[in-house]
Amino acid sequence: MKILVTGAKGFVGRNLVENLKNIRDGKNRTRPALQIDEIFEYDLNSTAEELDMYCREADFVFNLAGVNRPKDPEEFRKGNFGFASTLLDALEKYNNKCPVMLSSSVQATLAGRFGTSEYGLSKKAGEDLFFEYAKKTGAPVMVYRFPNLAGKWVRPNYNSAVGTFCNNIANDMPITVNDPSVELELLFIDDLVEEMFDALEGKPHRCNYPAVGEVIDGVEYDGLTPLWCDDGVYCGATVTHKATLGYIVECLEKFHDQPSTLMMPSIPDGSFEKKLYSMYLSYLPADKVAFDLDMKCDDRGSFTELLKTIDHGQFSVNISKPGITKGQHWHNSKWEFFIVVSGHGLIQERKIGIDFDTGKPYEPIEFEVSGDKIQAVHMLPGYTHNIINLSDTEDLVTLMWANELFDPEHPDTFYEEV
Repeated sequence: MKILVTGAKGFVGRNLVENLKNIRDGKNRTRPALQIDEIFEYDLNSTAEELDMYCREADFVFNLAGVNRPKDPEEFRKGNFGFASTLLDALEKYNNKCPVMLSSSVQATLAGRFGTSEYGLSKKAGEDLFFEYAKKTGAPVMVYRFPNLAGKWVRPNYNSAVGTFCNNIANDMPITVNDPSVELELLFIDDLVEEMFDALEGKPHRCNYPAVGEVIDGVEYDGLTPLWCDDGVYCGATVTHKATLGYIVECLEKFHDQPSTLMMPSIPDGSFEKKLYSMYLSYLPADKVAFDLDMKCDDRGSFTELLKTIDHGQFSVNISKPGITKGQHWHNSKWEFFIVVSGHGLIQERKIGIDFDTGKPYEPIEFEVSGDKIQAVHMLPGYTHNIINLSDTEDLVTLMWANELFDPEHPDTFYEEV
């Protein structure tokens, strides 16, 4: 399959092209039905001759070219309608009836505040042109109306408030939020790319846009909300997220502070927070990609907290010098994993109290551990425990996980030698 991507250097174009290359080169094997042979990248610096050749040979066209923020409103029509006309004329010249996808916008609904939008009007004109082309030639056409787009490589201070917020907060620059209660519907780029793969496989998600005030199955529509249906005129990405500007900024500020707090917020799979965090990280300047941790050092070695979570405990790393014993304490309800990643050591654990069967203290249980065979050893509640570096020359490096954050007011840690 030969694929033409117009607007290949734009935000969506770059992400789509790089991910198409992953499939073409066998790096992404999640879409075995797709066989991609060539990717034609068309952008502002491409020639008319190149576009002509691409339109002759393409088996699928993603038309992502468009104008978002021109100096002259007339450029909207030129960029969002004029180029579409040129593209479709070239396809028709070669009787190329391959599927064509159009990147449009919810502003093309002309509903609500978009009723007088020059951008929306130009997008609507482009849509009409594509539908007329489909009727005239019989070629499959997929018109996607996208909401606000977000994700890595969004250009800040251009047409994405979220991109601007990510960039400014990551770089310690001020932001302005006039109304924190304003809600945005966001489509993240990775979800958009997956929908584009669905379109390539011939299974786009289709929808209609009921008119403002129209009631269907008890739901009153606002002109902007898609009604998903198999025979829909339009197409769309089904996975989007809604969040207020205030909540977006709140999340970004937590992400910004993570190197100092070590607190990792809850980021469930597929969640808005997980996707926003990924987007935020893509704006980090080089001098913030690495950050120092607070190593608590003494003659025995060091102890460093690595990461804290809201509901899944915390991670630390312990370094013990040769011959050193650390620990010698127990917990009531806290439990831990000790994972030796380098060196040679011995972990001992002893149940607190007296064994009523023998009338004597409980016998310790022991685990010889080594970075040559990495194991996770439970530190059991109600067992005093230690870790001993058995080497005379090498440090013992242990990754530690505790089920809860350390609370200095209630440490649940009591000294007792094993």
